[in-house]
Amino acid sequence: MGLRSKLGLIFLLVSSLAILVLCVAVYTQAESSRLDRTRGLADERIKAAADTYNLNEVEVLGSQLDDPAVPDQLLEAVREGKRATFKTGSPNPKMWAAVGVKGGKVLSIVQDYDNEDASMRALRRALIIGGIGTVAMVALVSVVAAGSLSRRIVAVAGSARRIAGGDLDASAVETIGKRDGKVGSRNKDEVHALATAIDSMASSLRGQLEAERRFTADVAHDLRTPVTGLLTAAELLPPSRPSELVRDRAKVLRGLVEDLLEIARFDSGVEQADLEHIGLGAFVASAVGRLRMQQAIAPDSVVVRLTGTDATVSTDSRRVERILANLIVNGLRHGRPPIEVTVQGRTVEVVDHGSGYPEELIAEGPRRFRSGMAERGAGHGLGLTIAAGHAKVLGAELTFGAAPTGGALARLVLPPSPETDS
Repeated sequence: MGLRSKLGLIFLLVSSLAILVLCVAVYTQAESSRLDRTRGLADERIKAAADTYNLNEVEVLGSQLDDPAVPDQLLEAVREGKRATFKTGSPNPKMWAAVGVKGGKVLSIVQDYDNEDASMRALRRALIIGGIGTVAMVALVSVVAAGSLSRRIVAVAGSARRIAGGDLDASAVETIGKRDGKVGSRNKDEVHALATAIDSMASSLRGQLEAERRFTADVAHDLRTPVTGLLTAAELLPPSRPSELVRDRAKVLRGLVEDLLEIARFDSGVEQADLEHIGLGAFVASAVGRLRMQQAIAPDSVVVRLTGTDATVSTDSRRVERILANLIVNGLRHGRPPIEVTVQGRTVEVVDHGSGYPEELIAEGPRRFRSGMAERGAGHGLGLTIAAGHAKVLGAELTFGAAPTGGALARLVLPPSPETDS
């Protein structure tokens, strides 16, 4: 049950209970007033009858002396010198009135008391009709009010989802303002407070991400020059095992700096794809061949398979090659060969035979400086992050999962072009 239904039901139950209590109170008060009027009338009749009897000893107004049917409670009150009235209960209620007269006798009168008086029936009918009508009207108003509140909360939730999806410029306050048709309104309630808190959180998050981006870019730029100098100096060292280690670590450090600069460019949002038409299957085969030469990879460590007809796509070949290189190197580093690269239409799948991607990476995607499970090896965790960044620039879909035969599966789906759609 949604919030709208819950609020509507609560409003309906509370209003129904309040109306029921009010109707019962009105009917009870009306019945009490009717009883009081009947008592007053009976009291006036017995008083007039007693005055007449005390003067003329004549029974008038239907009065009777020493009636044996007089209730005991009434007789007891008369014996105490009181003029009293008494109503008997169902099934045949009657209103009695009695008083002591001369000679020590008891003069009494009795009249029927109709519980189903016409005026009470009319009042009961009016209360029932009015109560049902009021409940129906309250139900309608509560549904409308709850619906309005629910829609405003849903609008705020939508803005929160947009912010969670990366749209940090989304404003929950503006969203509910537009929904209410009161942009800039000063009418601030709890929903407005919630929207303001979400906007404040988004603003703070935006500031933190911007600070992180600037820090990454500044560190990478500041390190680039000394690392280049370090690598140049390492190349001048005389041949020896220590020199080889220094050159190797300097190259790793330069690669890390270049990766950080690339990530900084992704964060800045200035990267754009340089589109060209390529045959995807042939291009992947040549890109893997170049990677084998650059990384000195054994031919049987990476296998390329083309399924179906080679598709022509409009994409940025440099970025596609960068994505493939990062996925294959990641598989060789953290998984086990052979790495199987399968091309089918606009889809490229890279599968290794290792222990597979960690569950959090499959669920949340790659994050910088998180290399995954310890058994998949060490690293800075930037390769998959960079691959995801290039895929985003291309408008492609890059997902990570588990291969049916075991191991890690990365699937790259390139966007269609007008030529491939026709």
